Amino acid sequence: MTAISEDTTQRLSGQIPAPEGSVTITVKILRFNPEVDTEAHWESYDVPALPTDRVLNVLMSIKNYVDGTLSFRRSCAHGICGSDAMQINGINRLACKVLVKDLLAKDGKQTTVTIAPIKGLPTMKDLYVDMEPFFEAYRAVKPYLIAYGNEPTRERIQSQADRERFDDTTKCILCAACTSSCPVYWNDGSYFGPAAIVNAHRFIFDSRDEGSEERLDILNDAEGVWRCRTTFNCTDACPRGIQVTKAIQEVKRALLFKRV
Repeated sequence: MTAISEDTTQRLSGQIPAPEGSVTITVKILRFNPEVDTEAHWESYDVPALPTDRVLNVLMSIKNYVDGTLSFRRSCAHGICGSDAMQINGINRLACKVLVKDLLAKDGKQTTVTIAPIKGLPTMKDLYVDMEPFFEAYRAVKPYLIAYGNEPTRERIQSQADRERFDDTTKCILCAACTSSCPVYWNDGSYFGPAAIVNAHRFIFDSRDEGSEERLDILNDAEGVWRCRTTFNCTDACPRGIQVTKAIQEVKRALLFKRV
C-alpha cells in the first residue's frame, strides 16, 4: 500500500491547511483566461492565513491547493526582483511585501482582499501582464553608461557627492508599479512613463556619463517628460521608496536650464 501524506491529501481535496493562529480571509481575484473568457471576471476564495503571511503566500496557497490554473509572476519573494507587482485593494504593490496583518479588517470583521493585474499593460492571463511595452520605453531612454573616446586605463573615479546626486534612482527594480499607477500612462500608451524617466535620470546625472544630452533630447519629445501631471501616484506606488516625482521634476529642470 502506498502511503499518502496529509499535505498530498489536502492538495487533492482542494483544502488549504489552516495553521494555528491563522485567520480566514476572502480573496477576490480578477481572473481572465484568453482561451475561454471574453472579459475578466471576479472569483472569490476563502483562505486561512497567518497575520505574518505575505499576499504572495496567500496566492501560492490558492494555486497549490485550490486552483492550479491561477497565473501570476513571482521570483525572489523578497522585494528585490520586482516580478509580483499587482493591484492589492486597488493600490499597486509587490505581493511579497504586503503582510496580511496590514490588510485585516478592524473589530474582527471579515476581511476581503481584492487582487487585480496592474493597469495600462495588456493582461495575458489573470494577474500576468505583457511587460514588453514597459521595457520598450525603458530601452528607448538608453539606460546604460555612455562614454566616448578611448577606454580609460583605470577605473572611472567618482566622488561620494557625485554618487549621491543620483543615488535614489539607482534603487529601481523595474517592477512597473510606478508606471502602471500613472493616469497618463493608462490613457496614452505612447507615454514613456515614470520608470523610464527614473532610469534616464540615473544616468543623466551620473558624472561619468557622456550621453546626457541624447537622453534629454529623447525625453523632450511630445510623449516624454512633459506629459507628467505631477499627481504623485508613482511616488506613492514605488515599493523601493524612490522619490519618482522629484526625479521627473529634476529632468524637467535639466531640460529647461540645460544644467546637468
